[in-house]
Amino acid sequence: MSDSPFFAENQLKISVESETATGELGRQIAESLEPGAVIALIGDLGAGKTRLVQAIAVGLGVPVDQVNSPTFTLVQEYDGRIPLRHCDTYRLRDADEFLDLGLDELLALDGIALIEWADRVKHLLPRDLIRIEIRIVSPTSREFTLTATGKRSQSMLERLATKR
Repeated sequence: MSDSPFFAENQLKISVESETATGELGRQIAESLEPGAVIALIGDLGAGKTRLVQAIAVGLGVPVDQVNSPTFTLVQEYDGRIPLRHCDTYRLRDADEFLDLGLDELLALDGIALIEWADRVKHLLPRDLIRIEIRIVSPTSREFTLTATGKRSQSMLERLATKR
């Protein structure tokens, strides 16, 4: 894992060299989140979106074997120290299908929403969220760019930066 991540006013860039390091990053992200957080995950197929979600879930107290990709069920809910709602928009035909999933429940302030392929529904997401873009560097290395888009998300990103 990078020892000195880059942190700008609203952005944190972190490079990891292994799946284990991705797991550690996810647990650190989980420790920095608060109820009402929305995480928009963006990256190519195989970039590690679901792996990061698994690590965040573990950091929230959800057993890793309970967390899987909601590609076909579209939304998974997990009971952790904060309720976790995991959505995958990859197979949605249009934005109306996303609305039909029940945005009020998905984005409820009592939990955390993790949305894979969020760029497909970005116009329907709250303005204040953490966008995590994942870039494949090599078969085992990834670069994560976390961007806060509002005051609440900025506060959570600053907490994460202090853990790095």
